[in-house]
Amino acid sequence: MNMLTKKTKSLIDEQLNNNIPHFTSGDTIKVNVKIKEGDKYRIQAFEGVVIKTQGSGISYSVCVRKNSNGIFVERTFPIHSPIIDSIQVIKRGRVRRARIYYIRKLSGKAARIKEVVNSKTKELATKKAAVKKPAASAKKAAPKPAAEPKAEKE
Repeated sequence: MNMLTKKTKSLIDEQLNNNIPHFTSGDTIKVNVKIKEGDKYRIQAFEGVVIKTQGSGISYSVCVRKNSNGIFVERTFPIHSPIIDSIQVIKRGRVRRARIYYIRKLSGKAARIKEVVNSKTKELATKKAAVKKPAASAKKAAPKPAAEPKAEKE
Protein backbone atom coordinates (compact mmCIF):
# COMPACT_ATOMS: atom_id res chain seq x y z
CA MET A 1 0.00 0.00 0.00
CA ASN A 2 1.13 3.45 -0.74
CA MET A 3 0.95 6.28 1.78
CA LEU A 4 -2.32 7.75 0.44
CA THR A 5 -4.14 4.41 0.63
CA LYS A 6 -3.00 3.88 4.22
CA LYS A 7 -4.17 7.37 5.15
CA THR A 8 -7.63 6.93 3.60
CA LYS A 9 -8.01 3.46 5.12
CA SER A 10 -7.28 4.83 8.60
CA LEU A 11 -9.80 7.69 8.08
CA ILE A 12 -12.49 5.25 6.92
CA ASP A 13 -11.86 2.91 9.87
CA GLU A 14 -12.43 5.82 12.28
CA GLN A 15 -15.78 6.67 10.67
CA LEU A 16 -17.20 3.12 10.56
CA ASN A 17 -20.10 2.52 12.94
CA ASN A 18 -19.48 -0.72 14.85
CA ASN A 19 -22.87 -0.85 16.63
CA ILE A 20 -24.78 -2.26 13.65
CA PRO A 21 -26.76 -5.50 14.11
CA HIS A 22 -26.94 -8.09 11.32
CA PHE A 23 -30.07 -7.78 9.17
CA THR A 24 -31.14 -8.70 5.64
CA SER A 25 -34.00 -8.00 3.26
CA GLY A 26 -37.39 -8.77 4.77
CA ASP A 27 -36.36 -7.89 8.32
CA THR A 28 -38.24 -5.17 10.18
CA ILE A 29 -35.81 -2.65 11.65
CA LYS A 30 -36.05 0.58 13.59
CA VAL A 31 -33.56 3.28 12.59
CA ASN A 32 -33.12 6.19 15.00
CA VAL A 33 -32.04 9.24 13.02
CA LYS A 34 -30.66 12.52 14.37
CA ILE A 35 -32.68 15.47 13.04
CA LYS A 36 -31.30 19.01 13.32
CA GLU A 37 -33.86 21.69 14.14
CA GLY A 38 -32.24 25.08 14.50
CA ASP A 39 -29.31 24.54 16.82
CA LYS A 40 -30.79 21.48 18.58
CA TYR A 41 -30.81 17.81 17.65
CA ARG A 42 -33.64 15.36 18.26
CA ILE A 43 -33.97 11.68 17.49
CA GLN A 44 -36.68 10.45 15.13
CA ALA A 45 -37.49 6.75 14.68
CA PHE A 46 -38.15 5.22 11.27
CA GLU A 47 -39.48 1.66 11.53
CA GLY A 48 -40.13 -0.47 8.47
CA VAL A 49 -39.21 -3.43 6.29
CA VAL A 50 -35.78 -3.64 4.66
CA ILE A 51 -36.33 -3.56 0.88
CA LYS A 52 -32.68 -3.77 -0.12
CA THR A 53 -29.15 -3.54 1.18
CA GLN A 54 -26.48 -2.05 -1.02
CA GLY A 55 -22.74 -1.48 -1.05
CA SER A 56 -20.07 -2.46 1.44
CA GLY A 57 -17.71 -0.83 3.87
CA ILE A 58 -18.23 2.88 4.41
CA SER A 59 -20.72 3.10 1.51
CA TYR A 60 -23.10 0.44 2.92
CA SER A 61 -26.71 1.63 2.74
CA VAL A 62 -30.17 0.20 3.35
CA CYS A 63 -33.59 1.07 1.92
CA VAL A 64 -36.46 0.85 4.44
CA ARG A 65 -40.19 0.93 3.59
CA LYS A 66 -42.88 1.87 6.09
CA ASN A 67 -46.60 2.66 6.11
CA SER A 68 -47.31 6.18 7.32
CA ASN A 69 -51.03 7.00 7.60
CA GLY A 70 -51.93 4.75 4.66
CA ILE A 71 -49.12 6.04 2.44
CA PHE A 72 -45.98 3.97 1.96
CA VAL A 73 -42.70 5.81 2.42
CA GLU A 74 -39.29 4.49 1.41
CA ARG A 75 -36.10 5.99 2.74
CA THR A 76 -32.48 5.08 2.07
CA PHE A 77 -30.06 5.33 4.97
CA PRO A 78 -26.26 5.33 4.68
CA ILE A 79 -25.56 3.08 7.66
CA HIS A 80 -22.19 4.54 8.63
CA SER A 81 -23.42 8.14 8.48
CA PRO A 82 -23.09 10.22 11.65
CA ILE A 83 -26.83 11.06 11.50
CA ILE A 84 -27.68 7.43 12.32
CA ASP A 85 -28.00 7.16 16.10
CA SER A 86 -28.87 3.47 16.42
CA ILE A 87 -30.45 0.53 14.61
CA GLN A 88 -32.59 -2.20 16.21
CA VAL A 89 -33.92 -5.37 14.58
CA ILE A 90 -37.60 -5.66 15.55
CA LYS A 91 -38.36 -8.97 13.81
CA ARG A 92 -36.80 -11.26 11.26
CA GLY A 93 -38.57 -11.96 7.99
CA ARG A 94 -38.09 -14.76 5.48
CA VAL A 95 -37.98 -13.75 1.82
CA ARG A 96 -36.46 -15.49 -1.19
CA ARG A 97 -34.99 -12.44 -2.87
CA ALA A 98 -32.26 -9.99 -1.93
CA ARG A 99 -34.26 -7.02 -3.24
CA ILE A 100 -37.96 -7.23 -2.60
CA TYR A 101 -39.23 -4.51 -4.92
CA TYR A 102 -42.21 -6.74 -5.77
CA ILE A 103 -43.75 -5.87 -2.39
CA ARG A 104 -44.57 -2.40 -3.77
CA LYS A 105 -47.25 -3.89 -6.02
CA LEU A 106 -48.79 -6.10 -3.33
CA SER A 107 -51.47 -5.05 -0.87
CA GLY A 108 -53.29 -6.55 2.09
CA LYS A 109 -52.41 -10.06 3.17
CA ALA A 110 -50.29 -10.64 0.07
CA ALA A 111 -47.85 -7.96 1.26
CA ARG A 112 -47.13 -9.74 4.54
CA ILE A 113 -43.70 -11.25 5.11
CA LYS A 114 -43.37 -14.57 6.89
CA GLU A 115 -41.73 -14.09 10.29
CA VAL A 116 -38.76 -16.18 11.36
CA VAL A 117 -38.91 -17.17 15.03
CA ASN A 118 -35.84 -18.54 16.79
CA SER A 119 -36.21 -21.74 18.79
CA LYS A 120 -35.11 -19.90 21.96
CA THR A 121 -37.80 -17.30 21.42
CA LYS A 122 -40.40 -20.04 20.90
CA GLU A 123 -39.37 -21.76 24.15
CA LEU A 124 -39.64 -18.51 26.11
CA ALA A 125 -43.06 -17.79 24.64
CA THR A 126 -44.37 -21.25 25.53
CA LYS A 127 -42.98 -21.00 29.07
CA LYS A 128 -44.63 -17.60 29.58
CA ALA A 129 -47.92 -18.94 28.24
CA ALA A 130 -47.71 -21.99 30.54
CA VAL A 131 -47.06 -19.78 33.56
CA LYS A 132 -50.02 -17.50 32.76
CA LYS A 133 -52.57 -20.31 32.20
CA PRO A 134 -52.54 -21.88 35.72
CA ALA A 135 -52.92 -18.48 37.34
CA ALA A 136 -55.93 -17.71 35.17
CA SER A 137 -57.54 -21.11 35.84
CA ALA A 138 -56.97 -20.73 39.60
CA LYS A 139 -59.10 -17.59 39.60
CA LYS A 140 -61.92 -19.39 37.80
CA ALA A 141 -61.73 -22.43 40.09
CA ALA A 142 -61.90 -20.39 43.30
CA PRO A 143 -65.30 -21.03 44.95
CA LYS A 144 -67.59 -18.09 45.46
CA PRO A 145 -68.59 -17.41 49.07
CA ALA A 146 -71.91 -19.07 49.79
CA ALA A 147 -74.82 -16.86 50.71
CA GLU A 148 -75.96 -17.16 54.32
CA PRO A 149 -79.19 -19.15 54.72
CA LYS A 150 -82.23 -17.04 55.44
CA ALA A 151 -83.90 -17.45 58.80
CA GLU A 152 -87.28 -19.18 58.52
CA LYS A 153 -90.36 -17.70 60.14
CA GLU A 154 -92.15 -19.93 62.73
